[in-house]
Amino acid sequence: MNDTPGQLPHHLAEMTTVEAAEAVRASPLVIIPAGAFEQHGPGMPLATDTIRAEHVADLVAAQLAGRAVIGPSLGIGVSPHHLAFAGTVSLSTGTLAALVRDYVDSLHRHGWRDVLVITGHGGNNATLSTVAQDLLVTHPGLRFAWTPLTTLAPDAVAAMRPSEVHGHSGEAETAQMLYLAPELVHTDRLAPGSVRRDDLDPLSRLARRGGHPALTVPYDRLSPNGVLGDPRRATPEDGRAIVDAAVHRIVTFAKEWLDTTG
Repeated sequence: MNDTPGQLPHHLAEMTTVEAAEAVRASPLVIIPAGAFEQHGPGMPLATDTIRAEHVADLVAAQLAGRAVIGPSLGIGVSPHHLAFAGTVSLSTGTLAALVRDYVDSLHRHGWRDVLVITGHGGNNATLSTVAQDLLVTHPGLRFAWTPLTTLAPDAVAAMRPSEVHGHSGEAETAQMLYLAPELVHTDRLAPGSVRRDDLDPLSRLARRGGHPALTVPYDRLSPNGVLGDPRRATPEDGRAIVDAAVHRIVTFAKEWLDTTG
């Protein structure tokens, strides 16, 4: 943890209820890390997305110097596209939306008005957008924001010169884990998945072309081992560049947000 002796911890889970009541006044922003419990190829753990979100939340809270606390994580996300791979556990979009609303409602009851979800899993994005719209009606005094991670650092990802097909468990995600939690990466098991458009069948190529109309296909169709890209090419230095860029952009946003009234 990044807490300083004599100061309140920035994790709500480590506080007493008395300290939490004080934190409502001192730390107006609650950060909720969100991730997934899903396959990440043969070399990375099922909790990869949650681990990355929690580490980034720690780094963001530390740079906000007492203005933010970290709430309970959402450790399981929307992952039906990975269910063909052993160990994956998925929520429906409705269940995740209900969990986010219940988290937010509880925090709002105690006085927090600003909530930021940091999600390490892209499968959560659509649900978080929907929840944000609903909260405008159900909690008009609340300010709710959410952000992904890797897409905040396009320059750092591009600098890695990733494979033509890349993404899940590929160069960028593996690099982040090598930087944030290297002890959980089985480097001897890292293996490339689909790396070229020619590796994909016609329907999968259509799904991966980007833009809209958008098509969703399961990951066992996209890649036999669940990997998009070549994780063997990742380095901790690449991971640090991605994480630093994401943290900087989130912190910059949060500072401006907290300085804005209304």
